[in-house]
Amino acid sequence: MSQTRPWTVDDVPNLSGKTVVVTGGNSGLGYEAALQLAKKGANVVLACRDLEKARAAVRRMTSAHPGASLEMMRLDLADLASVRVFAESFPATHRELHVLVNNAGVMAIPYRKTADGFEMQFGTNHLGHFALTGLLVERLLGTPAARVVNVSSTAHRMGRVRFEDLHAERGYSRWGAYAQSKLANLLFTYELQRRLDAKGADVISVACHPGWAETNLQFVGARMDGSSLMEYLAGVANFFLAQSAAMGALPILYAATSPDIRGADYVGPDGLGEAWGHPKKVRSSGRSHDRQAAAKLWEVSAALTGVRFEAL
Repeated sequence: MSQTRPWTVDDVPNLSGKTVVVTGGNSGLGYEAALQLAKKGANVVLACRDLEKARAAVRRMTSAHPGASLEMMRLDLADLASVRVFAESFPATHRELHVLVNNAGVMAIPYRKTADGFEMQFGTNHLGHFALTGLLVERLLGTPAARVVNVSSTAHRMGRVRFEDLHAERGYSRWGAYAQSKLANLLFTYELQRRLDAKGADVISVACHPGWAETNLQFVGARMDGSSLMEYLAGVANFFLAQSAAMGALPILYAATSPDIRGADYVGPDGLGEAWGHPKKVRSSGRSHDRQAAAKLWEVSAALTGVRFEAL
């Protein structure tokens, strides 16, 4: 299906009867995606670390769309115990999972470790979502035409998976760690699709990136450093260069709902450098298509998380 005009939220199809989980759905890209999915009739589960912020987000969404079907469930991707609790609780109340949007993440923060001892960006952005997907894979396989949508970044192009030092214990670069985690998102997306294809599953694994979108991510690192100057500069850069979070969420919505999407597709903005614009299918780096690295990352991730995707 060729696009004769820019794809917008008006192109999101009716989603009545669909169940969608959005990690980090209380703010930024996750909030904007969840809002539009709920507006189109989906039952949207906001999977968030902070339930107070999730409640505030639900109030805002229902104020804008009183008929929206919204739920909240606690999920801390930096704690595998929390991921397991979520994955055990979800099937008890939901027979199907049509779309899993792996959106939540952290970016370029000072060195921290997760509850399980992983470097925070790799642990949250990749390992947490790897585990969540694996623990929900049976529910996905049991749902007709289900999708997994992994949110990556153009920063993946700078990334290298440092298998010899995944948790940056020998040296830490905040942007290097972020780029590694975003490359891992794509390696995971493509390897998952290969395994789904091998099983003949009616589930697809796709990825997207938002370009440069104005969200809270740009400020977190500066605030953790206590640097008002860097926080100010991030705000200035966003003001002049970033598109809105609503625009940044369009690739998520396109990947999650468009009938034009196929397994292993990658979606990003159509503007210069994929920084701004409306969604279209784009190309990821050659490194992201390294099958040997993807298979190795899968096995390492399974060993670290204890999640083996037994159904695949």
